[in-house]
Amino acid sequence: MTDKRRPLSGQHMAGWSEIRSTLTAQNGTYSADIPPHWKQGRTAYGGLTAALMLATAHEEIEDLPPLRSALVNFVGPVKENPTLTANLERRGRNVTNVSAVARNGDQAVGRADFLFGAARSSTIHVGMDAPEAPAPEDCDSFTPESARNAVPSFFHNFDTRLIAGARPMMGDEGYIRAWSRHLDSKSRSGVEALLCLADVLPPAAMPLFRKFAPVSSMSWIVNFLTDSPETRDGWWHVESKLTAARGGYSSQVMRIWNTDGELIVEGLQSIAIFDG
Repeated sequence: MTDKRRPLSGQHMAGWSEIRSTLTAQNGTYSADIPPHWKQGRTAYGGLTAALMLATAHEEIEDLPPLRSALVNFVGPVKENPTLTANLERRGRNVTNVSAVARNGDQAVGRADFLFGAARSSTIHVGMDAPEAPAPEDCDSFTPESARNAVPSFFHNFDTRLIAGARPMMGDEGYIRAWSRHLDSKSRSGVEALLCLADVLPPAAMPLFRKFAPVSSMSWIVNFLTDSPETRDGWWHVESKLTAARGGYSSQVMRIWNTDGELIVEGLQSIAIFDG
């Protein structure tokens, strides 16, 4: 299969690494520039907001061990120029806890608690192998050419190929599995870049939709299962599975494997659905 992803209208599309480079500090408060092509509706893409809060933690707090877990709350719409702060809550013998907040003006629009911890010896080693999947080059683009103008702007920053499940409004189960990587080759390494990508798939409830309806991520728990996430050529094997939906809210389990089939990330997300 050929790569169908390309920038819209030939315009420059800043990738994660370039946005990360705009993060600057003044008296402990950081600011970043979020271009319009990283938006989803009226807010910035959630994975980008989470990654910017993590980057702020890395910049503000020295000598952090590897990231183990993140709890992200999407409080409100994130505009183009948020300010960000990070605070060391506790540096324990095993785990360091850092909180971060994204704001537009005086209004908090995103909050995160990050847990960092060094690896230690253990007799327990359990994993979950990746499901079978064709190579990325043998999978179709997640977004057909005819639908490129209908997907959220941020989605064009990733090369995403459908493996299993269905696209929004085209399935009979709440399940999506795909290969995905940053379109920008400079944005394909490191835990911040992976957190940015980890929310790339549409909510797992959306294949069940019969017409377009808004959705909004509310909270997101992300567990990192390795010290240093690595994969080949930037490709990550990403899965979202709907586990429950009622009353306008859904819960989904999210997993990410590397190209060797090693489970790297497991998460849980709560999403508001406005399909009534």
